[in-house]
Parts: sequence; C-alpha cells; structure tokens
Amino acid sequence: MPKSKRDKKVSLTKTTKKGLLIKQKMIEEIRNSLSKYEHIFLFTVDNMRNTKLKDLRSEWKDSRFFFGKNKVMAVALGRTKSDEVEDQLNLLSKRLKGQCGLLMTNKNVPDVLEWFKDFRDAEYARAGFVATKDVILPQGPLADFSHTIEPHLRRLGLPTSLERGVVNLIKEYQVCKKGAPLTPEQASILKLLGIQMAKFKVVIQCHWTKGKGFHKDLDVESEDEAEDNDEADDDDVMEEDET
Repeated sequence: MPKSKRDKKVSLTKTTKKGLLIKQKMIEEIRNSLSKYEHIFLFTVDNMRNTKLKDLRSEWKDSRFFFGKNKVMAVALGRTKSDEVEDQLNLLSKRLKGQCGLLMTNKNVPDVLEWFKDFRDAEYARAGFVATKDVILPQGPLADFSHTIEPHLRRLGLPTSLERGVVNLIKEYQVCKKGAPLTPEQASILKLLGIQMAKFKVVIQCHWTKGKGFHKDLDVESEDEAEDNDEADDDDVMEEDET
C-alpha cells in the first residue's frame, strides 16, 4: 500500500520561541502607557508573593503595574539619553536593579508615597528568611493538629508521638531562633502553626513625572528604615513582657 503524503512525523519537542515576542509586547505596552499616565514610580518588593501582587493590581485598577525583566523595561524607557522616550527617563531605567517593578499612575505623588509608606501585609516566611523571634513549643499535646498529620510532623523534625489519637510533643522543641535563617523544615512548621513572620512590602525608590523629570525619594526610604527599626524595638519589648 503506498504511503500517504499526509502521514508525516511531527516532533513534539519542537516549539516556537515566544520569548522575543513577549519582550517586544512588554516594550510596546510600557511605551503606550507613557502617553496615558503622568507619573512612573520605580519600586522594590520585600518578600515577593504573586498572590499579593495580584491583590495590589486589583487595588490600583486605575493604574498600571509592570513587573518583568529589568533589561526589557530599561529598553522600553531608554537606557541612555540618546534613546530615552522622554526626558530623564534614562535616569529611572538605570536604577532597575534587583527585584523591582514600575507603577504608572495619574494619582498625585504625595498620595502614592503616603499609601505605600503605610502598606504592609503579613505573610508566611520562606526558607532563608531571618527569624524575627524565638518560637518554642512546650512539651505536651498539640491540640491544633489532626492525628493524620503526625507522620508529616516527624518528617519535619518534631519529636512527636500519637497517644489515643492525639498528637503529643515528647519534649520541648525550639522551632527557630531569633536572628537565624530559617530552614525549609522550620518554614513549613511555622506555616502549620499559623505564625507569619514575613511582611509583603512595596518600597518606592524613585519616580519620574512628565514635564518635571526624575526624582529620587530619599525621604521616603529613610522613613521606612526608621519605621522598621521601631517595629524591631516593639518586638523586643513584647518578648521581654512575655518572659
């Protein structure tokens, strides 16, 4: 029987490269947004979580967030004075380093700075996060845990046993120590205990305004640092009270 011309082998491993198209689309969207918004804020994120960023986008529906590759966003704005889209945008693009993004908005600059200065959202810490306090579990029953999770607790390092269907801690156990980085097991235990040590925070580093140019928000940065120090002092006071 002759072989059909339509009977061709197609390799499923072959895929079209979409990386370039995605980059070009982001560059186009950023440049198109420049005509719609008066201000561009460059921000960094502490304890990044995609779900939190999604909530933030919903909160700021009348504005636009861009969170992609820094080099791509820099190209969209212009990396040098000769190729910048608007005056002094190259000063903004040069500060696209680390985990950061762009916020384009028509809201007043003081209102934006004030909103993000007060914005904090508690989150579970991940491995590598430096513990903010000591967490010690006393010997005895762990009433909040179902008996079905007891094997998982032992795998995480907790000295547990089942007594009449109740999870018991055989001896006192220190989950983490203040100032020490968390291991994956410690981070999992803290999450099971419902203890949130991390804070999702957006810090405005600098901004650009159409017709006025680039501005670095040093005052906001120093206020955030002072606030963090005050929070650390409050934590120490609380721990002293507890002891």
